[in-house]
Amino acid sequence: MDTHSRSFVKALSWRATGTIDTMIISLVVTGSIKLAAAIGLTEVVTKSLLYYLHERAWLKIPYGRRTAAR
Repeated sequence: MDTHSRSFVKALSWRATGTIDTMIISLVVTGSIKLAAAIGLTEVVTKSLLYYLHERAWLKIPYGRRTAAR
């Protein structure tokens, strides 16, 4: 089982990878480094917020959960 700090660093590295991908695609599509950076920065904020809200929503859904054996 991973530690909390390992999971956090993995999440950050995945988010960085996704943002770089978005910026490269944006650069190819728009041809503008400035616009690609703006899209990438916007994506970091919006996707981080959406991920948090998604996780919090799933805490309320009992589907697939198992209760701890006593």
